[in-house]
Amino acid sequence: MRTGIHPRIESGGMLRLKALWARGEVYLINHQQELDRHFAWFEAKLPPRPAKFVAWLRRPSSRYARIPLAVLLIVGGIFSFLPVLGLWMLPLGLLLFAQDVPVLQKPMARMLGWIERKWIERQRTKTMQ
Repeated sequence: MRTGIHPRIESGGMLRLKALWARGEVYLINHQQELDRHFAWFEAKLPPRPAKFVAWLRRPSSRYARIPLAVLLIVGGIFSFLPVLGLWMLPLGLLLFAQDVPVLQKPMARMLGWIERKWIERQRTKTMQ
């Protein structure tokens, strides 16, 4: 059994994965790699200073800063009914927390994949108009 994201799975999505499974070519998708890919995509969309901060947060040596920040964002998202705090804080906190908690990596990678697909669809419809 091989690990990592196989190029044929990336290009064909879940249907391609099922076809590979049926033929006996089983690949485990590394959700940490998938999160890293989404983070890199997100960093590319940010201005330079915030992108540099996100890159610093993603480093393994920043774990002791990342976890408390993630907890604060999650708590801030829970209390989104208060002024200044918002619901946007909850997914961002979960995303940071997923860097260190493997159980959260799969759902966060799936959520980011969905967001990325919707973003690309939206950009395509804007350019077609």
